Amino acid sequence: MRTRGRIIRFIAVVQTVLFLTHFLLYQTWMFSNGDAASARWIGLALALLSVSFVTASVAAFRYTNPALRAFYRAAAVWLGLVSFLFVAAVASWGIYGIASLAGVQINFHRLVQWTFGAAFIVGLAGVINAGLTRITRATVHLANLPESWRGRKAALISDLHLGHVRNGNFLRRMVAKVLKEGPDAIFIAGDLYDGTYIDATRAAEPLIKLTAPHGVYFVAGNHEQFGDDSKYLQAVKSAGVRVLHNEKVEADGLQIVGVPYNHATRGEHLASALKSVRLDRDRASVLLVHAPDHPEVAEAAGVSLQLSGHTHLGQFIPWSWFARKIYRQFVYGLSWIGKMQVFTSSGAGTWGPPLRLGSNPEIVVLQFE
Repeated sequence: MRTRGRIIRFIAVVQTVLFLTHFLLYQTWMFSNGDAASARWIGLALALLSVSFVTASVAAFRYTNPALRAFYRAAAVWLGLVSFLFVAAVASWGIYGIASLAGVQINFHRLVQWTFGAAFIVGLAGVINAGLTRITRATVHLANLPESWRGRKAALISDLHLGHVRNGNFLRRMVAKVLKEGPDAIFIAGDLYDGTYIDATRAAEPLIKLTAPHGVYFVAGNHEQFGDDSKYLQAVKSAGVRVLHNEKVEADGLQIVGVPYNHATRGEHLASALKSVRLDRDRASVLLVHAPDHPEVAEAAGVSLQLSGHTHLGQFIPWSWFARKIYRQFVYGLSWIGKMQVFTSSGAGTWGPPLRLGSNPEIVVLQFE
C-alpha cells in the first residue's frame, strides 16, 4: 500500500507539472492574439495533450496492442516537443520583457510563431537523430591486462528500452550492428527492457544470435527492477546470455564482474557486492554495472574498468544539463577516477520521448591495450 501511495503521488506531481506547462503554452500563444474563436479549441486540445503521456504510460504498464503502442509513441513524441516548446515560451516572454523595458515595440504573437516553429523543427530533428545509431570507438589501457587480451575488442550496449516504442525488431538491428564489429566479448549494461508491458521472451529472441568467443554478459538496470525482475532475467537467460548477479567470471584471464542495479544504488551495497566476488587486484578486471553512481567504490575495490549506461547523456536539452550536474565527468564517455577507468555509454535507445539532441544513440566498441 505504501508503494502504491508513492506511485500515485508521483503520477500526481508529474501530471500537475504537465498541466501547468501546457497552461503556459496556452497563455503564451493566446496573449495578444485576440482570436477568441479559436481559444476554446486550442485550450481543449492542449488540455487533452497534457494528460496524454500519463494516460498512455499508465495503460502501457498493464496492456499492449497496436493501437496503444501507436498512442504511446505519439504521446511520448509530444512530451519531447513540449520540452522545446516550454523553452520557446520562456524565451518569448524574456525577449518581450526586455523589449518592453527598452521601449521597443514588437509583435509578440509573431515572435511566438517563430519560436514555437523553431521548437517544432528542433524537436523533429531530435526524433530523427534518435533513430540513427552510431558506432563509438575507444581504446582502454589496462594495467596487468592478460597478453591474450591485447588488441581484442569488446562491444558495450545499454538502454535499449524495449517496450511500446521499440521492440524486437529494433533489437534485431542492434544485434546485427554488434556482430558486424566482430567483438571478442559483449556487455549489455542494463535497461534492455523499458518496464512497460511486453512479451519479454519474444522480445529477447534476437539475443540468441548474439554470440562472442569470450561470452555475452548482462546486468539488470533500474527498468528491469521496477518490480519483480524474474521474467526479464529468465528471458535473457533463455536467449543464451550470461546474467551476472554479484558474481565474477574468468574469461581467458580477464576478470568480468557484474552487479545489478538494485545492489549498486548505495555505496555500501556495491562495496559489499564487490567484496563478495573476491576480486584479484593484481589482475585486470571489468565491472559491469548499470549506473555510474559510485565509481569511487569500484576504484577502491581494485576494479580496472567500469562499464555503465543509464544517463542517456540526458537525451536532449534541458535534461542534458541536469544529467551533467548529477553525474559530472562520468555522465558520458571515457574518464578516470584514481587508477580506474570508467566508460559510460549514452545508450542505444530512449526512455520517454524518443528524441535525442546533443546526444547520440550508440553501440560502443572498446579495444583493449
